[in-house]
Formats: sequence, structure tokens, C-alpha cells
Amino acid sequence: MNRNDFQQLAEIRVKEAKVLLDNQCFDGAYYLLGYAVECALKSCISKQFKEHDFPDLQTVKDSYTHSFQKLLVIAGLKQQLHNDGQAKPQLLSNWMLVTNWSEQFRYQHGMTKPTAQDFYNAVTDNQTGVLTWLKNFM
Repeated sequence: MNRNDFQQLAEIRVKEAKVLLDNQCFDGAYYLLGYAVECALKSCISKQFKEHDFPDLQTVKDSYTHSFQKLLVIAGLKQQLHNDGQAKPQLLSNWMLVTNWSEQFRYQHGMTKPTAQDFYNAVTDNQTGVLTWLKNFM
């Protein structure tokens, strides 16, 4: 997988989530939106690796996680999120909402429409969405 693959997958997962959300499939929409954010973060990490450079093994190992907090640090964006969040507090609120996601949601059901819609908005909002913000660094 490369940076472009992760970028494309992030966009695909958002489109799939929107279809599910519009068709009252809230569990699947929520689950796929989390993967959209994960793919975007991994695209940001991929950008750090230069062609023909040998990557740091620990960075590579640490990148194999679903933890948004860890991926944010590996991507070198923790301070940037803090700084940008000062100007746009809703971005930080959206980040906090999004970090509640876990790949373990694949085993859960009963997601409500408001929760799934709030999550969708936190990811995709044109001004303060987490994915919108991450696109600046992909």
C-alpha cells in the first residue's frame, strides 16, 4: 500500500458510509467512517517516507495500529492539531468524538441515527471535519 492507495481508500470509505447512512445502516456507516480516518492518517504517515530511503523499523511497526491517537503522533501532527484547534475549537471537538472509534465496532450493533450522523459530520464537515483537516497533510 502506498500514500495514494490510502488517500483513495479514505474517499471510498466515506462514500460507502454515506450510502449506508442514507439507507439506515448506521452500524456499517459508523464503522467505515472510522476506517476512512485511519486511512487518511496512514496516508499522512506514508508521506514521511522518501523513495529509496530505508524506513525506521519502529515507525513502521508502530504504524500498524488502529489507534488514532498513536497514528496522529506517528504522523507528526499532534502539535498541528493542537495549534489548528485553537483557531477552530470545533476541530478539536470533532477529533475527540472521532477518537472514540475502534475497530471493535465491527462486533457491535444498535448504533443510532443521531450518533452515526454526528460521527459523519465530525469526519466530513467542510470547515472542521477531521478528514477535511487531514487532507491538508496527505
